Amino acid sequence: MDSTHRHALVTGASTGMGRAIALLLADRGFHVFVGVRRLEDGQALQRLARGQLTPVLIDVTRHDQIAGAARAVGEHVGQRGLDALVNNAGIGLAWPLEIVPLDRFRMQFEVNVDGQLAVTQTFLPLIRQATGRVIMIGSIADRLTPPFVGPLAATKHALLALCEALRLELAPWNIHVVLIEPGNIRTEAGGKFERDAAAALQQFDPAGRRLYADAFRAMTSRFAARHAGGSDPDVVAAVVMHAIETPKPRARYLVGKDARLFALAARLPPLVLDPLRRRIFGLPRRRGAGASTRI
Repeated sequence: MDSTHRHALVTGASTGMGRAIALLLADRGFHVFVGVRRLEDGQALQRLARGQLTPVLIDVTRHDQIAGAARAVGEHVGQRGLDALVNNAGIGLAWPLEIVPLDRFRMQFEVNVDGQLAVTQTFLPLIRQATGRVIMIGSIADRLTPPFVGPLAATKHALLALCEALRLELAPWNIHVVLIEPGNIRTEAGGKFERDAAAALQQFDPAGRRLYADAFRAMTSRFAARHAGGSDPDVVAAVVMHAIETPKPRARYLVGKDARLFALAARLPPLVLDPLRRRIFGLPRRRGAGASTRI
């Protein structure tokens, strides 16, 4: 049992925001358990870390791996418990909702929602022992949904609801639940998004290509460009560090140079916001007269 360090678990830690969060926590004196799907990714992180970092195999869709990781972490921390759980693991899917394969849509929820809840449920006894904190890495897409990213945005809206409920349910034990809402963050996920979108386009049936190909290409190209110009993952790591250490964390943190702008835009009525989004993402205008949306 290690009683000399604070302890944290970061899921989805092999790249991007998860990696930046894990390395900063280790640098600040935490013993960090990094959830990875391949041990070699965890070993690569160990070589980069300036503090204590232990890889644990966690595919958030596999309950046996989650349970095994909890046993390993529990044996190490003992009665000290877990000071922070950072749920960062997630995947992104870009498809028009009219034609998205439902098995892929379900997988979005299995990873981004079911997986986060499964990890949280399993590790909450250790969190409770330390009066620790639960940090969820969401997205500004829980406020402002881009076209063709409906599957991903739907999971981020669901994650927001989980955080709202968990925050109230865990308050009697003084366990803070915090949602981080990044805007565009410059990570490897941007390139993967563009490659996955190109592969998805090849799988559209002829009718889907006729209806959506041009708009889908325009959106994914602009989305990838905005992602490439986004903030560094270290800014997310710094906000997570603050949310863990401050005595009174906020319920939600907007992170990144464009996040506040997007949050403000989300307050606009659809009559104003929809044409703005179509211009931003290169989508065609509405066809026919009198087609505006009034809410």
